[in-house]
Amino acid sequence: MSEPNHKGHMTETPDVSYIKNVDVTHEVSDVYISGIARFVVGLSILMIVSFFLMWGMFRVFDARIKEPPRSPMALGDKERLPPEPRLQGAPGFGEGLEKTATTESEAIAGAGNQPKSPLWEITAVRDQWNDVLKHGPIDKDGKRYGMPIERAKEEILKQGLPTRPQTADGRKQ
Repeated sequence: MSEPNHKGHMTETPDVSYIKNVDVTHEVSDVYISGIARFVVGLSILMIVSFFLMWGMFRVFDARIKEPPRSPMALGDKERLPPEPRLQGAPGFGEGLEKTATTESEAIAGAGNQPKSPLWEITAVRDQWNDVLKHGPIDKDGKRYGMPIERAKEEILKQGLPTRPQTADGRKQ
């Protein structure tokens, strides 16, 4: 592999700049650069034109909107907002919560005209849930049905857990 003409490493590309061939030039059929450039410029112009057309169309549509006059019975912006604080810890429970709230949650809620603490609703709902877990759920008539979880566990243990007889090889006979 040692050639006398080759200088340098064998993976190095030799200098071929001295080779000239007038018959071989850029092939026009390979890539048509001016066509690609015109396409990119045309596409950019069409994008910009369509942007401005859509912007103008939205402006025209926005100008054509005619709001009907507001009803005199409609609430104003300030009147539509619920009273402070505007956070509800347990959505859906607030309607009947004040009637069934326990004394602990009433103490948190405040007495008389004092504003309610934001945590009173969460405490009242948690008290209701703990009551259901300890004493069982209440039906429409106010009677308890079912039994609490702890009592149900005790009943199962008194009766004994059902088991299958086991054989030496683990198959049922």
